[in-house]
Amino acid sequence: MNDIAVKCKNIWPGLGIATITGMAALFLSEHYNAPAMLFALLLGMAVSFLYQNDTPCACGIDFTASTLLRAGVVLLGLRIALGDLAVLGWQTALMLASAILTTIIVGVGLAKLLGLQKRFGALTGGSVAICGASAALAISTILPKGENHERDTLLTVIGVTAMSTIAMVLYPIVAAQLGMNDTEAGIFLGGTIHDVAQVVGAGYSVSDSAGDMATLTKLVRVAMLMPVVLIMMIAIKHFYKAKSQADGAQVPKMPMFLVGFIVLMLLNSFVTLPEVVIETGTQISRFFLVVSITAIGMKSNLGKLAEVGMLPIVMIVAETLWIALLILGYLFAI
Repeated sequence: MNDIAVKCKNIWPGLGIATITGMAALFLSEHYNAPAMLFALLLGMAVSFLYQNDTPCACGIDFTASTLLRAGVVLLGLRIALGDLAVLGWQTALMLASAILTTIIVGVGLAKLLGLQKRFGALTGGSVAICGASAALAISTILPKGENHERDTLLTVIGVTAMSTIAMVLYPIVAAQLGMNDTEAGIFLGGTIHDVAQVVGAGYSVSDSAGDMATLTKLVRVAMLMPVVLIMMIAIKHFYKAKSQADGAQVPKMPMFLVGFIVLMLLNSFVTLPEVVIETGTQISRFFLVVSITAIGMKSNLGKLAEVGMLPIVMIVAETLWIALLILGYLFAI
């Protein structure tokens, strides 16, 4: 009991400062109508001295960037129901699955071509393909923890959030110029824009029916998060199993947060949960993810970010263009 009390005492200062900073990010987001994740990162980086100088906050910041992050990902399961796939139709769902798979492959290929780590390509590709910052956080938890793990996560969140905001403004204009009807515009916006909030904003700026279709399409993409993470986890375990036979590397185990996510998703799919439960879980999940992003920002080193240069941004732009062109090709082919 004494050990638990000591651990809690060590965690509270960092958890408290990350929570307060995250709440400030949410306030600024609502006040200026801008992405909360971006404000969380910027505010976190502004107070990064609280972590880098080995202060009493360091332990709590580590806890927030890892354990609280996993709790936020678990609660994402309440936003997804398998019935969404049936409503959208198997052809569109298959198209979205193909777009997600090929975007991740493109990300890994670009990383190899540009001399970056393939796991960074998988991280950016998965984030662009599925649900932006939330996907980046979920995927980062199962990737091997290398020297630049936090830096890569931070770069990815910054990049996909910026591209998602740009897409929210430009893509409705593209849909109008191409003469799309509400259904086509909804599928295009929901199938290409990275973050859920920006999808909603772009969709309902076109029309209510386009907004409904965009939100549904986006939720189907979000539903594919766990299959993608599980496939990546199996691939990583296979790699480390082969490596362990050669040099004794440890095979990573199945993280429990994946199990929790799947349980909540199945519960939401087969049990009619009260709307207040789903809404409360969704809001708590969003809050946890914003606070976790704040902690990751606190752990960042701006010098290391500058060393990487423009290559990660080039990758994210290329992946964004790839999935947009793929969805457009599908819409004009049917």
